[in-house]
Amino acid sequence: MPMLRRSFIVALLLVLAASRASAQSSNASARDAETIKATLAQMWDAIEAGDSARYATFVHPDFTQFGENDPYLAEGKTIEMKGMGAYLGRAKNVHTDMHNATVTVKGDVAWVTYYWTDSGDVDGKKTSSHGKSTRIFVRDGGRWLCIHGHYTNG
Repeated sequence: MPMLRRSFIVALLLVLAASRASAQSSNASARDAETIKATLAQMWDAIEAGDSARYATFVHPDFTQFGENDPYLAEGKTIEMKGMGAYLGRAKNVHTDMHNATVTVKGDVAWVTYYWTDSGDVDGKKTSSHGKSTRIFVRDGGRWLCIHGHYTNG
């Protein structure tokens, strides 16, 4: 009986340890998910402030995107920053909101899907739009950086 009792205790301790590790992993993923949503909000805050340099701090060097009006894939942070600089030169009072965001974290890669609405003045005219988006983030140097964006209007 003592051997059976020891085996039971060892098995119970292993189950408890696995459960604790799983809970810690879930907590880390939940924290990462919130960090990613906050990072995206900070990216939009930089756009709202017209601060392309701050926006650039959230963009991975290997960034790519399918923009809502782009006929082809845009590749590279340099192209993103050139486009963002041009946009910020024409846009004022921009505000974007995220709706129904879902974040999936798999190690050092994560993606967020969401609906968005935005408004502002572009080229001196009031504008608003809405759409769907997927953004992919990678953990790089301890920070989550946006490496890909795909946006559609409507």
